[in-house]
Amino acid sequence: MSWDKEEDRTTYTVVVNGEEQYSIWPDFKEIPEGWQAVGKTGNKEACLAYIKEVWTDMRPLSLRQQRDVAETAER
Repeated sequence: MSWDKEEDRTTYTVVVNGEEQYSIWPDFKEIPEGWQAVGKTGNKEACLAYIKEVWTDMRPLSLRQQRDVAETAER
């Protein structure tokens, strides 16, 4: 049996962790500790499109904050 996107009828939830990194999680599974739903659910393509739209800086939050502190100190 081949696995392609037409066969995937799973509903996904977009989740985010404390580092503001996004992922998708099958709606029927409990969201793992450290992650929380952001309110977007749908098929895989819709959820990934949402992530592409909102996750514009792929760096983890801690790295962004560290860079901001370093840039402020340089001024």
